[in-house]
Amino acid sequence: MLRALPLLCLAVLLAGCSTFRDSGELGGYSETGKASYYGRAHHGKKTASGERFDQHALTAAHRSLPFGTQVRVTNLNNDKSVIVRINDRGPYARGRIIDVSRQAAEQLGMLRAGVAPVRIDSLK
Repeated sequence: MLRALPLLCLAVLLAGCSTFRDSGELGGYSETGKASYYGRAHHGKKTASGERFDQHALTAAHRSLPFGTQVRVTNLNNDKSVIVRINDRGPYARGRIIDVSRQAAEQLGMLRAGVAPVRIDSLK
C-alpha cells in the first residue's frame, strides 16, 4: 500500500497539468489561437487516424483531442464558423492550435490569408 502512494501522487499531479479545461466531458473544451489549413499537397495521404485525407471534407488536425471529436472553429476576424471532425495530428508549425481542411478554411474565409485567429469549442 505504501509503495502505491508515490504513484498515486504522481498520477494526481499529472492529471492536474492537463490542457483540457473541462468538467470530465469534452463538451467544455475551449481554446484560442491561430489556425492554418492544409489541402492539395496532402490530399489522399493517410492521416494519423488511418483514414485518407480529403481536402473537400470538414476535418482537422489537433495535437491532443481524440479522433472523432467534433469542434466548432470560429474565425475571430469575421465570426464565421464551421464544425469539423478531428482525424489527424498537428499542426506542427509553432504557435498554431489547429490545421483545418481546405473546405473548412474556405467556409471560415481564411483561404487567402492562410492563417487566422480562431476559437475552437468541442461539441458533445
